[in-house]
Amino acid sequence: MVVWTSVAVLLGAAWITKSPAQPQCRCFPGDSCWPSSAEWDSFNKTLGGKLIATVPIASPCHDGFPGVSYDADKCAQIQANWARPELHDQTTHSPMAAFFANLSCDPFTPRDAQCTIGAYVPYAVNASSAEDYRRTAAFATTHNIRLVIRNTGHDYMGKSTGAGALALWTHNIKDRSILDYESAAYTGKAMKIGAGVQASEAQETANAQGLVVVEGDCPTVGIAGGYIQGGGTSPLASKFGLAVDQVLEWEVVTAAGNLLRAAPDQNPDLYWALAGGGGGAYGMVLSVTVKLHPNMPTAGATLSFTESSDKYWDIIQTFLSKLPAIVEAGATVYWQAIPGNLFLMPQSYFPNGTAQDLELLLKPTLEALNQSQIPYKFSSQEYPTFQDSFHAMNPEMNISEVNLGGRIIPRSLVASENAAASLSGAIKSITDNGSVLAGVSMDVSRQPTSPNSANPVWRESLFLAFLGTMYDRVNMTANLVGQHTVTNVLDPALEKLTPGGGAYLNEADFNQPNWQEVFYGQNYPKLLAIKKKYDPNGIFWGPTVVGSEAWKEAADGRLCMTAK
Repeated sequence: MVVWTSVAVLLGAAWITKSPAQPQCRCFPGDSCWPSSAEWDSFNKTLGGKLIATVPIASPCHDGFPGVSYDADKCAQIQANWARPELHDQTTHSPMAAFFANLSCDPFTPRDAQCTIGAYVPYAVNASSAEDYRRTAAFATTHNIRLVIRNTGHDYMGKSTGAGALALWTHNIKDRSILDYESAAYTGKAMKIGAGVQASEAQETANAQGLVVVEGDCPTVGIAGGYIQGGGTSPLASKFGLAVDQVLEWEVVTAAGNLLRAAPDQNPDLYWALAGGGGGAYGMVLSVTVKLHPNMPTAGATLSFTESSDKYWDIIQTFLSKLPAIVEAGATVYWQAIPGNLFLMPQSYFPNGTAQDLELLLKPTLEALNQSQIPYKFSSQEYPTFQDSFHAMNPEMNISEVNLGGRIIPRSLVASENAAASLSGAIKSITDNGSVLAGVSMDVSRQPTSPNSANPVWRESLFLAFLGTMYDRVNMTANLVGQHTVTNVLDPALEKLTPGGGAYLNEADFNQPNWQEVFYGQNYPKLLAIKKKYDPNGIFWGPTVVGSEAWKEAADGRLCMTAK
């Protein structure tokens, strides 16, 4: 990690555009209002040296960044590991969704291509306390600078980066402790999780005491950030609900610098908004406390087949129509329909179930395959703990380089044969257009112990659908075209079947029309009122974040107020 470097060295050659300040815009590098080197140095001293100036992660692949020389060997290592989340989550600036870096300094572009700070945050604070949060927010407010909250950079929506922004980097807040928790809503084991704790770290702590925490599918995701604040899908979702359904309380620093406890019995409106209303909107989370559950034996199964004829779609329809029984039994199923009529079910989890139980749930699909004389590969196994099943079926998670879209699919779409046929037809149209359709099938219909602001459509859902076009590492025009295809061709195939429905605000099309309704549902007006209460000056901003319609990004990335 590169620590504090002289501001005078980094600025000057590192920015492509230095346009003059516009009225009602956040201050931008090159503007007269941008803090001087002395002001940045003074800020760094108040933080005890925790201010980090960005040196782009891929700068050794180019000649152009001040103070960094081209290094072929380092560049080769960066290229080889670019798809690994661990390369990015240790940095203060690099988003795993490379689209939002906008080729500012990319390892796959030619050596003589640009290497600038560009779309990256120019500075980050390596926060470790509420006081660091306060000072960071105060400095950003005083100097009218865009503020970004970043943990690992796991972010498909562009919320954890931003041109000309100061990042509050929470990644190293790794505190975690097991509690005997007692409140009016819940009595039992719980874990207090610091803002920087990743899923694998939380799970390791829980497992050591025979417990599990509801985590996502990728072990490097930060628990307390946008993942859980936006809802949080999980292999354990059919057993325990969304990750956000486990939340007991938050520690949060407001825009005004107040450290608050947000729980059902204290600041309940803030608790409710943080619990499902999206990350980076209402305050800066320092920790979250969540329910824990006893660890348990878990069965798993995998299935794959390919078939060139239309019999393939008959099998898909059978599989879809039987999903409600599978997830209602407590299993969570990950599956993919791939162009070329390939079906993969690489993971399925059945906590407290047996391999025989899981095979019985999948029996209608297996029988349909047998009757159609379609060869397939199926296996099922029992594991002593949930984490054993997770490691066996999910051994390595690389970054998904995709221009993303998606939809939350309700159970009503398989309630009849005609409805299931329509859904199967929509999936066929998506794969015919060259996109994978990936599903996370789970039953999260149970109401949480304490009400939260997760989109109400989750409670009627059958699976979360992902789709997209492949990201082009060197051609941003191709990615813009690909995202346009997602918005105007792929997503609409599902949207027309789900009028008034929703999408997962953490993993969807960032160009989603009518995103307020689609991502937040009927909760949006209440969430916006809470946003205005705790952040009246709009310090916290990100694309598709509650209240973000009050601001927009200009062509150079600067953030400006929208016209009234």
